[in-house]
Amino acid sequence: MAYLKKTIYLNKNISTRKADTQPLKDAIQDLLKAYRIQGKVTQAQIISSWEKIMGKGIALKTKELYFQDRKLFVNLTSASLKHELVMSKTRVIELINQEIGQDFIQEIVFL
Repeated sequence: MAYLKKTIYLNKNISTRKADTQPLKDAIQDLLKAYRIQGKVTQAQIISSWEKIMGKGIALKTKELYFQDRKLFVNLTSASLKHELVMSKTRVIELINQEIGQDFIQEIVFL
């Protein structure tokens, strides 16, 4: 009889644990929010996928990328490329935000 009660008790704990389970993606996002590093991770994601977003030609002419708040600063080596990108600034912001899946970049400055 004692064995039967123990088995039922163990099964109860197992079933309550399943209610607390969450996908690994959600758990990692909760962890990043708890440590307040979600923004830094998103910045690193943008920098690492810059070539994929903008293409190899623009990536080769990009000297530096850095952030200040939600503003992305892009240092370019070509003045003509800078002029073209300034003209299509909103499209570049849309491409970046679409790639990372959230509205992170509010403004972009080409230097």
